[in-house]
Amino acid sequence: MSTQFDIKGPLNDAAFGATVTLKSGKGARALAAAMKADPAALPDALSAHGGLLLVQGLHEINDDPSLLVTLSRVFGPEVEDYRHTLTNLSSVHTKVPEILLVSNMAPVSKMPPPRPNPPVAADGKLPVQYPHQGGWHTDQSYRRPPPDISLFYAATPVAKDQGQTLFANGTLAYEALSPALKAKVEKLEGLHAQPGTGRSRRAALAGEMPRAFKPHERSQRQPVVRVHPVTGKRSLYLCEGGQMDWFDGPFVGMEKGPHGDGAKLVDELMSHMTQRRFVYAHHWEQGDMLIWDNRCLVHAATWYEPGDQRMMWRTTVHGNPGAAYAGEAKSWIPVAAE
Repeated sequence: MSTQFDIKGPLNDAAFGATVTLKSGKGARALAAAMKADPAALPDALSAHGGLLLVQGLHEINDDPSLLVTLSRVFGPEVEDYRHTLTNLSSVHTKVPEILLVSNMAPVSKMPPPRPNPPVAADGKLPVQYPHQGGWHTDQSYRRPPPDISLFYAATPVAKDQGQTLFANGTLAYEALSPALKAKVEKLEGLHAQPGTGRSRRAALAGEMPRAFKPHERSQRQPVVRVHPVTGKRSLYLCEGGQMDWFDGPFVGMEKGPHGDGAKLVDELMSHMTQRRFVYAHHWEQGDMLIWDNRCLVHAATWYEPGDQRMMWRTTVHGNPGAAYAGEAKSWIPVAAE
């Protein structure tokens, strides 16, 4: 039991995740001090509660964005500097380059995802299951080694009934697979593609030809069943239309393209993994911070009114992808790749 934190799970209407509150004090600076005093507590809680933690009331981060980086450093040895990735600099915080801006506001101007059609599920609730809800992915799966942890902070969220972030637990989903499907995917590899390289499912269906890859942009193989380096648990690890390679994949050694056996398996697995029983939907409030484990969760953004202003800040932590990646150079660094 931590001397610094109260950790209670699961999260509302979910089978995983936990809320973190301080036993003494409140706010981002008090949280940073508590994490310094007990640095193992929240990483351990993240693993114990299925890879998702919620901390609320961290409003000070708006005035001091560097606090988000301070909190991130507890979860791994490297917090990514987005100036040294392929990220457009308009999406990088001007004063804290470890922060990625996710926003429909200028200069980022990232439009919200499409609204599901119909806008509610058959049970009258927010759609979560693929393909009714799209956009499911895990951060930067098109890189080797892929990142461990993401921290996402609500600087300016939209209305509480819009702009949610959905999380699906790949560990719970894997455990619920049939024995036959577990055997089918056990040694399978997915081929993950960087968005913007023209290898999405939409591009393949439209008959578009992808542009030529530079060496550091090449699609990367990832295990469909990933063993978590901390918990040892198996988890489904794949994305859907925008982050798999639909020209040379989506799976290594299976029929290629958007109509083949590989495509059918993506649809089957993603539909299974995003069942409501495996999903948590977070309704954002200003000052909320979510910490999630990309090694065992996938997530998706939901629709919001394009005219509403939204600004979210994300950091990405690297350092423990697992034994399968031991000693690998970063695939996205041009010198290393060439």
